[in-house]
Amino acid sequence: MHGSIDSCPALVLNADFRPLSYFPLSVWSWQDAVKAVFLNRVNIVSEYDQVVRSPTLEMRLPSVISLKEYIPTARRPAFTRFNVFLRDRFTCQYCGNAFPAHELTFDHIVPRSRGGRTVWHNVVTACGTCNMAKGNRLPREAHMYPRHVPTQPSTLELQENGRGFPPNFLHESWRDFLYWDTELDPV
Repeated sequence: MHGSIDSCPALVLNADFRPLSYFPLSVWSWQDAVKAVFLNRVNIVSEYDQVVRSPTLEMRLPSVISLKEYIPTARRPAFTRFNVFLRDRFTCQYCGNAFPAHELTFDHIVPRSRGGRTVWHNVVTACGTCNMAKGNRLPREAHMYPRHVPTQPSTLELQENGRGFPPNFLHESWRDFLYWDTELDPV
């Protein structure tokens, strides 16, 4: 049971019943979810026990909604600092330790001062200690090599990586939709 109506976000699924995004998880405020219901843009899949009322209507708040029209996912994700961290699973590619995003930076394998570009294939996630230790040297000069060859991920790869970092709040009605496409153990 939720104490506040504001603690009732709705999980947003695409028309194929997969979340629009795993990381960040696609959720809408209860107000946006109710508005989308009345504009006939979504189907209600599951509801909270929490009720909202107007002078002429009473409805349970949606906990899971699905879009009526399918939104295709982009094939190529944007090159952003966060997406580099997500590709590398928030793990320093030099020491192998995981860190919260605010403790990470990214490192140019071929430093910019030596002609390296800021592109998927030349940037890896690094902790501050490793980034400082490598400095503006090449991996062979610093004897520091990335654990994985950096590549441009697909949107699907980032979504799969994002599934490994669930948010703090997961309502029980969401679980079937967040993990329904995982392989089941044979009985």
